[in-house]
Amino acid sequence: MFQMFDAIAFCHTNRILHRDLKPQNLLVDTLGNIKLADFGLARAFNMPMRAYTHEVVTLWYRAPEILLGTKFYGTGMDIWSLGCIFAEMIMKRSLFPGDSEIDQLYRIFRTLGTPDENNWPGVTQLPDYKGKFPKWEKPNIPDIIVKHEAYELFKAMVIYEPNRRISAKNAMLHRYFDNLEFVKQVDLPKET
Repeated sequence: MFQMFDAIAFCHTNRILHRDLKPQNLLVDTLGNIKLADFGLARAFNMPMRAYTHEVVTLWYRAPEILLGTKFYGTGMDIWSLGCIFAEMIMKRSLFPGDSEIDQLYRIFRTLGTPDENNWPGVTQLPDYKGKFPKWEKPNIPDIIVKHEAYELFKAMVIYEPNRRISAKNAMLHRYFDNLEFVKQVDLPKET
């Protein structure tokens, strides 16, 4: 995870949104180095933010603000995707394996609770927000994540309000990484 944050911090510092973070776009070499791949959807960003398409990011890793139709998004969308990848590493399966945009939203809402103006100011103004969305009041995060030593970091990555999500640089400073040890080599399975 540290290497993924480092790579995204580099992108964000250089004003690049990757916009398609998923396990298939993370390459690992025999030394255990992770490289980001597939910058086909990447875009430069400026302040103030300009409008972007919401047809980005593989569905399972897509941030809720994009699913709710915002065309103005920033680095938080990449952090959300990394949060989904992190959960997948812990659980060994996808956290939100939706099969449509609405199913994806409902899976997120069932897990984190349905967002409202209290935990995400402005959510009701997003183009695809519906007042009749089912109301899941309490978070229902899988126990394997809640009991994991990285739970606090995970929660900081999947905060509904995009501007409150932890930055990649700050994530690298999180106490979860305090005792980080870099491996010298990883023996990857050989193809037969």
